[in-house]
Amino acid sequence: MTDTAAVQDPFSVDLERFHGPLDLLLHLIRNQDVDIFDIPIARITEQFLAAIRNVERLELERAGEFLEMAATLVRIKAQMLFPRRGDDDEAEDPRADLVRRLLEYEHFRDAARVMERAERERARMYGRGYVEARPAPRLADLPLQTEWSEVWTAIRLLGERLNAPETIHHVRGREVKMEDKIQEILALLDRSRRVEFAEVVAPWGTRIHAVASLLACLELAKRSVVQVKQTSPFSALWIYRAKAEAQP
Repeated sequence: MTDTAAVQDPFSVDLERFHGPLDLLLHLIRNQDVDIFDIPIARITEQFLAAIRNVERLELERAGEFLEMAATLVRIKAQMLFPRRGDDDEAEDPRADLVRRLLEYEHFRDAARVMERAERERARMYGRGYVEARPAPRLADLPLQTEWSEVWTAIRLLGERLNAPETIHHVRGREVKMEDKIQEILALLDRSRRVEFAEVVAPWGTRIHAVASLLACLELAKRSVVQVKQTSPFSALWIYRAKAEAQP
């Protein structure tokens, strides 16, 4: 049944104070002491539509939420007006899904308000970032349950470990001589006019061989035996005989 008072005196609310359409709808229901499980959908729909008459003042996203709820209420109102068939007596009430959403929203809204009150109360008593000091837990006094035989066994094993001969491991790295690398580079230059540095390192593939090969190249260049050239930074490094024309 339509509420004539709502028609004569249009419902006026500030939508900015509501967090969304469910908040507004719950406000309409609770303020009129309406049973949420038996919502007078026609009256509530009329009041909801009157409340959002200035919805265009809201942001597009929020306005869309209120308009979507208005469309849901109109649809439920239409379903309530349709006559039910005889075999539809046990069909679900069109308002059931809306009631579930309202109860769930109210539950979380009340929980959020309790947490906000607790936060304000804590801020009134303590500064931001305050952590209450917690005393260290008191250790329980446990009786000694170790037998003397176990103690003597532990001492005996400790003595055997202390008297055991010390094991010394000698680790020797593989020696890479720069003179060997010099001979490898010269042997490669005997077979080719030029040699790429990557070709010198490729057979070994280890860092120590790469460093030794680079030092060998620099030593040969210092002796004016080879020339080391590069067309651009980080490009391939080429090694030439000093007397050969170095063209990459």
